[in-house]
Amino acid sequence: MHQAASWCLAYPDDDLVDRLPLLVAAVDELPAGAARDGLRGFLDHAATTPLADLQRAYVDAFDLSGRQTLYLSYWTDGDTRRRGEVLAAFKARYRASGMLVDTRGELPDHLPLVLEYAAVADPVDGPSLLQEYRPSLELVRLALVEAGSPWAGVLTAVCATLPGESPRDRAAVHAMAAAGPPRESVGLDAADPRLLPLAGSVPAGADGPSGGGR
Repeated sequence: MHQAASWCLAYPDDDLVDRLPLLVAAVDELPAGAARDGLRGFLDHAATTPLADLQRAYVDAFDLSGRQTLYLSYWTDGDTRRRGEVLAAFKARYRASGMLVDTRGELPDHLPLVLEYAAVADPVDGPSLLQEYRPSLELVRLALVEAGSPWAGVLTAVCATLPGESPRDRAAVHAMAAAGPPRESVGLDAADPRLLPLAGSVPAGADGPSGGGR
C-alpha cells in the first residue's frame, strides 16, 4: 500500500500513466476500507484526466500552497536551523536501512520518499517514521479534503494504515501533536502558524517550503 501511495503522490509523469493498470490491480487486492477506497478514487481520476492537466493540478496543490506541502518537517520545524538537523536525521535513517533511497532531487522528508522507505527499505521503521509525523500527515489530509483535491484520498489511505482513527479537525490534530514527545524549538517563532502544536492553521496564502523543483 505504501509503495502505491508513494507513486500516486509523486509528480505525475509518463511512469505513472504506465503504472496505472498495475496500481489498479494491486489496490483492488487490498482489504475493503478507507485505504483501498482512497487510492482507487485517485487512480480512477488519474486514468480519466489528461497528464498535462494532472501535472498542473499537482503543482497547484503541492508546490504553490504551504497548506498542502508534502515536506513533513515543514509542519514541525519550518524553514529554520532546526529543520536542517531533522533532515539529516531522515537521511541517517535511510542509510541505516542498508538501502539507498532515490531522492529524485527532493528533500528527504518528502512524503513520497518516506512512503518508499516504508514500503521497500524498512517496513518496521518506515511506518514508525510516518507515525512520528502523523500530525503533519493529518493536516495535509484535511487541507486536501477541504480543497476537493483528487489526492485527498491518497492521504486518507496513508493515514488509515496508522494506529487509531484520524482526527476530525485541525484542533484535534494539534491536540494529537501536543500529546506527543516535546520538540526543541530553538530559533523558532512561537507564533509561526506553520508549526505544530498550535491552535491555528496555515494561512491560505502561506508560501510553501523550499524543496525540489519540477
